[in-house]
Amino acid sequence: MLLVCRFTVPPAREPDFTTRAARALELLAARPGFRGGEAGRAIEDRHQWVLVLRFDSVDAYRRALSPFDVREHVHPLLAEADTTTEQTHETRLSVTPGATPEHHPSLLAN
Repeated sequence: MLLVCRFTVPPAREPDFTTRAARALELLAARPGFRGGEAGRAIEDRHQWVLVLRFDSVDAYRRALSPFDVREHVHPLLAEADTTTEQTHETRLSVTPGATPEHHPSLLAN
């Protein structure tokens, strides 16, 4: 499962945002079922940021967000995300360096 959160971050808030995003990634990295994550800034617009988180499944995502320290630090950050577009996505294709793309079954009922 893939969670893509978009943020508008004014330059004056960038140090605070990156500190909070780093803490969120650190906390989630310790959770079972968390596959990885990144925070990045748009090249075309320095105010636009994205936080991308990958989990084994929807259940792993939900379990990862339940501990108190995650609710205390990660939930407030995610609550600031732009919610005008879809945030959660199923991984259908993935690849690692030197490998062939891997197709993944849909989580959705067909």
